Amino acid sequence: MMKPFFKSADKAFTLLQGDCVEMLSQFDFKFDMIFADPPYFLSNDGISVQSGKMVSVNKGAWDRSNGFEKDNEFNLTWLRACKDHLSENGTIWISGTFHNIFSVAQMLSSLEFRILNCITWAKTNPPPNLSCRYFTHSTEFIIWARRSNTASHYYNYQLMKRINGGTQMKDVWSLPAISPWEKSCGKHPTQKPLALLTRIILASTRKNEWILDPFTGSSTTGIAANLTKRNFLGIDKEEEFLSLSRNRRMEIENPQIFGSYRKKLVGFLDNTQLEMLLLEEPENSYARVPDFW
Repeated sequence: MMKPFFKSADKAFTLLQGDCVEMLSQFDFKFDMIFADPPYFLSNDGISVQSGKMVSVNKGAWDRSNGFEKDNEFNLTWLRACKDHLSENGTIWISGTFHNIFSVAQMLSSLEFRILNCITWAKTNPPPNLSCRYFTHSTEFIIWARRSNTASHYYNYQLMKRINGGTQMKDVWSLPAISPWEKSCGKHPTQKPLALLTRIILASTRKNEWILDPFTGSSTTGIAANLTKRNFLGIDKEEEFLSLSRNRRMEIENPQIFGSYRKKLVGFLDNTQLEMLLLEEPENSYARVPDFW
C-alpha cells in the first residue's frame, strides 16, 4: 500500500509524491476524468512580464525541451500510463501551447484516443509582449479526448449551455488568468485559474466521480474538484509543490473560505449560479472509494 504525501480527512483529496508513470504502475484504479498540465518545454531563456516586472520564462529543468524525439517519447509514455487508468467512458484534458500541444495531439492519435475538441483559452489579462516584434501571446490550448473512436463519453451539454446564457458553448473560452486571491498559499509557476478547471470538471464529470492530475503542481484541479463535490488524486515529484497543494486544500476546510471561493469564480452568470447548479445536480450513487492509499 502506498503512503500518501497528504490525504484529507474526508478522503476526497489525496496527494502522492513521485513520478506519475511510476506511481500509476502501482495500482489499477480507473478515473472518470484526467486533467494534465504537463511540461510545455518553453523554458528557453526568454523573458516575460509578471506584475509589471521583466522576468525569465524559465520554470525549471523539468520544463526544458530535450529535443524532438525525447519530448515525443515523454508525452507518449505518460499518456499511455494515463490511458491505462482512464475508465471506459472517461475523458482526458491536456493543456499546452504551441511548444508542446502538437506533440501531445500526435501521441494521442498514436494511442488511438479520439480527440473531441481543442479548446482555445483566450486570456483576458495576458502579459504584454516586450519585444514588440510579434503578436502578444494570449492563448493556451486544451485538448479534450476520450479513450477511442468507439467509446462513449459524458458531456453535460445542458449545463454548459446554461452557464453560457442559453446558447451552445463554443470552443473558445474567454477567462482570466489566476487572480490574487488564488495565490493566498503561494504561487506555482504554471498555476491554472480555478475558473478554468471548474468549467472543465463540470463539463465532463458527475458529482462524486474521481479525477486524476498526474502533474498536479499546486493542485488547482483538486481544489476545483472539491469545490464541485468531486474526488481527487494528484501526483507530483516536487515536495515544494505538494506542500503548496496541501495548504490550499487545508485552507478550504474553513467553511467561510470554501463558500467565498465558490462565489468568486468567474465564468457564471452571477456569483450564485454555481451554488444553485450544484444543489440541483443529482447524487451519483456509484461513488467508488479506493482502498489502496
